[in-house]
Amino acid sequence: MSATLLIELRTEELPPKSLSKLSAVFTSGIANALQAQGYVTDLSGMVSFATPRRLAVSIPNIVAIQPPRQIERKGPAVATAMKDGVPTPALTGFARSCGVAVEELTTMHDGKQECYVYRSTQAGEPLSQHLSNIVADALKKLPVAKLMRWGDSDIEFVRPVHGLIMLHGDEVVTGEVLGLTSDRITLGHRFLSKGDINLKHADSYAQRLLDDGYVMADFDMRRADIRQQLTGVAGDAHVLWDDALLDEVTGLVEFPVVYTGTFSADFLTVPQACLILSMKQHQKYFPLADATGKLLPRFLVVSNLQTADATHIIQGNERVLRARLSDAKFFFDQDRKTRLDSRVEKLAQVVYHNKLGSQLQRVQRLQRTAASIAQLLGADANAASRAAYLAKADLITDMVGEFPELQGMMGTHYALHDGETEEVAAAISAHYQPRFAGDAIPQGAIAASVALADKLDTLVGIFGIGLIPTGDKDPFGLRRAALGVLRILIETPLSLSLPDLLTHAQTAFPAGVVSDSVNVDVYNFMLDRMRHYLKEQGFDASAIEAVLANQPARMDLIIARIQAVREFQQLPEAAALAAANKRVRNILKKVTEAIGTVQPSLLQSEEEKQLYTRVIELTPVVQEHVAQGNYTAALTALAALRAPVDQFFDAVMVMADDLAVRQNRLALLHALGEMMNQVADISLLSV
Repeated sequence: MSATLLIELRTEELPPKSLSKLSAVFTSGIANALQAQGYVTDLSGMVSFATPRRLAVSIPNIVAIQPPRQIERKGPAVATAMKDGVPTPALTGFARSCGVAVEELTTMHDGKQECYVYRSTQAGEPLSQHLSNIVADALKKLPVAKLMRWGDSDIEFVRPVHGLIMLHGDEVVTGEVLGLTSDRITLGHRFLSKGDINLKHADSYAQRLLDDGYVMADFDMRRADIRQQLTGVAGDAHVLWDDALLDEVTGLVEFPVVYTGTFSADFLTVPQACLILSMKQHQKYFPLADATGKLLPRFLVVSNLQTADATHIIQGNERVLRARLSDAKFFFDQDRKTRLDSRVEKLAQVVYHNKLGSQLQRVQRLQRTAASIAQLLGADANAASRAAYLAKADLITDMVGEFPELQGMMGTHYALHDGETEEVAAAISAHYQPRFAGDAIPQGAIAASVALADKLDTLVGIFGIGLIPTGDKDPFGLRRAALGVLRILIETPLSLSLPDLLTHAQTAFPAGVVSDSVNVDVYNFMLDRMRHYLKEQGFDASAIEAVLANQPARMDLIIARIQAVREFQQLPEAAALAAANKRVRNILKKVTEAIGTVQPSLLQSEEEKQLYTRVIELTPVVQEHVAQGNYTAALTALAALRAPVDQFFDAVMVMADDLAVRQNRLALLHALGEMMNQVADISLLSV
């Protein structure tokens, strides 16, 4: 007999930000174990439930007893299991371990030899025998950083637990998990429900909770309902959506009801970002804006209470928000009483890293590096230096102290208030960009200069004191900084040499602060990040490796090189040239002595003379194409080499007995390889 199995663990309020993940792991842990043990074959009808006070899963078509299983154990080989017609100890021992006589064993061919084998049918075991362990194991796998104890028990879980349902159809599966004995009783909403809910059947769970308990148990349905309510209540206003906030409030309520609150328009003199962050982060409210994106003095709150008169709920939320926004306005007004540039010297009291000095010392490095980069870009070095000087000053303002996420943005507001140019002010906020995956890159040469200086200083400084990211650990955000540099160089694009930029960043540090080899380490690290970036863009792995093998200096040209390589791979000659190039590389890497230049007088065979002629003719052509950035033409020109290269390797012994001839042929191959690999190392291509 099969029926729906319902598992519910009732708890105190679970962490809202991780509720969805906890539910997914809980559900998959139980479902996969049931499937592995033969209690279910099809999981398509499974439904997971998650509210602040419960994790649950409903799985249809669960059998009460596992189907019988065929057991097969292979024993010793027939050829060695008998000696003079008498079973050997190996055979009798195998039979004894199976609990049968030797005569009850059969034989089979395992593909290599004939073996003794024991076969039997094992009866299925009841669900009640395993379900408690299945649930307990699933709970142990939950991604929980810290567990807690409660009462006088030694039991640990993310929150205290209060109830357990294990209901198979209309039958309770008796068992114990986390000190709880299973039953069929659940509870509804903490305030709206009228009492215990006695479930007669597992299939009635979600509907009974909704009808009798005022609980919308399905996380995804509750999330969709909240979104629909927010849209409806907002009316003509635009909700400032935030998926993370929507997930969080879904994890905070069991029966969502959306209400509208208001606040004084006087608070709109404070920068929008401050108000929005205060509403979202502290109060979990959804701000509203007009069609132009301008903030309105209204907000939406997702409540866990339904009432005929919501006045008290709305007024309570308005009162709390008023206090929050009053603090934000006070911070903003107080901060503007002190000029941003007068705060910079106080950064001497803020430690950046104990081996890299204070934030003031960091700012001084940023000034030097940003000015150098601006000069390379033909931009105003003084403006870049000024923006770098002010870039970290808002770290010691009251507003950023309260809302660290506003660093940079507040600096821009305060700089404009102080009369700084728009270009300098904008660079203060933009120098943190891109802040996250998909974020915009800084616009304008001044902003790009400061942003590059900031990220390069982080990379060179942290790498330079030996704090290299390992595994998933990257406390200084070096991967993000590296990707930020690459995106700025590629997407702007900027015709700057990455090794040169690293040199500018390194020379800004006092002698001895960072290691001498730091630039090589950072460059290789950034090439690895470039590899990931390009793969995410959908480029072929072999084309990426071929281009990066040349250790290019200009990041902005890499994609053009890869696109040219992709076109080269379509040429009929590509495979042969790639193979020949690989052969050249293999020959040359075994050479230990220095390789000179080709001496035409030492060319003996017609094949090597023809190849030399082709190399001499094509080298300036390829170089000119590369210099002009016409990489496709440069690689296409190599097609003319196929015939002379093939003829050379068919007819010429490179490692000739005559030393001078051998060295001359090696020089010819070196010249050939140098020309063929100016765009990419084509020996690495998959064609």
